[in-house]
Amino acid sequence: MKTLFASALTAAILAQPVLALEPLAQEKYINDRLIAARIADRVRRTCPSIDGRILYAYGEARKLKSYARKKGYSANEIDAFLDSKPDKKRIYAIAEDYLSRNGATQDDPESYCRIGRAEIEKNTIIGSLLVAK
Repeated sequence: MKTLFASALTAAILAQPVLALEPLAQEKYINDRLIAARIADRVRRTCPSIDGRILYAYGEARKLKSYARKKGYSANEIDAFLDSKPDKKRIYAIAEDYLSRNGATQDDPESYCRIGRAEIEKNTIIGSLLVAK
């Protein structure tokens, strides 16, 4: 009887449609955090009075990878996404657009500092990756 029940249960489970994961490039939580990390990186590299919280950022990157694994993405899928030149280009472009819309200009490091200080003050994801010197 137990075997018959187990077989019926297995058949019922296998008959259910498997929900496919959305492509990583469309997963909002992951992309938003990668964009935030890129913005924080640009601020820390351009603004002389702001540093990156590198160890914290590394920990957040590990958490993000763990999040993706728990959602069902394989290590190969994650690595392929992170190595994808088109996806990097897309993420970088979104970050640059955010910076320019918020007043950053290439020849004005202080414009990046203003953005960084505002993000730190608002305690945003971007701000959590930065620290004033």
